Amino acid sequence: MTAYGRRAWIVLWKDLLTERRSKESLNALFFFSLLLLFLFQFALGPDRERLQAALPGLLWLGFVLAGLLGLGRVFIAERDNDCWEGLLLTPGDKSAIYLGKLLANFILMTVVEVVLVVLFGVFYNVDLWGVLGPLAVVLFLGTVGLSAVGTLFAAMTAQVRARELLFPVLLLPVQVPVLLATVSATQIVLGGQPLAEAAAWLKLLAGADVVYLVIGLLTFEFILDA
Repeated sequence: MTAYGRRAWIVLWKDLLTERRSKESLNALFFFSLLLLFLFQFALGPDRERLQAALPGLLWLGFVLAGLLGLGRVFIAERDNDCWEGLLLTPGDKSAIYLGKLLANFILMTVVEVVLVVLFGVFYNVDLWGVLGPLAVVLFLGTVGLSAVGTLFAAMTAQVRARELLFPVLLLPVQVPVLLATVSATQIVLGGQPLAEAAAWLKLLAGADVVYLVIGLLTFEFILDA
């Protein structure tokens, strides 16, 4: 493993180990997800056709709201424990910190999404087993884009007093292409159509992911030093 890879791995392992010990973010995200399910159930009622039409949007609304809650706390531990200067003094390419944080966010978001998908299937009596493969592809691409931008903006707002307000204001407009593509692709997949029908949306997702990742890797050091 290269020095760059080791630095990214150390950051990833540190964040996952911290979360495993505290379970602070996961517990908050799980309870928040359950609350969303109950709210959606009361809002939609027993109308099956209405539910089927709204399910893709509701699914990704749950992911994004959970992401806003979790991604905004990425650098809170470093700030609260006076470790921010340690990040600034880290030798080597600081984009490795970004990559490690991004991977940790991606893993945590994936865990939450898996639980949410299962709960959606149970609560709303939707058979997701037959479309699990295509749905996993859409979830993977959408989560990469959400994690890439969320990690970057979390670093940008970590030292700002009004970060809880500023973070979603920055994140949501940039996520519009990803949300549009993910909801549309999810609608196609849940409608029982082959994944090839969503090829245009998947290409948009993949392109947006590449752009977000490249921008994050190239600009993270400047954001960290700002």
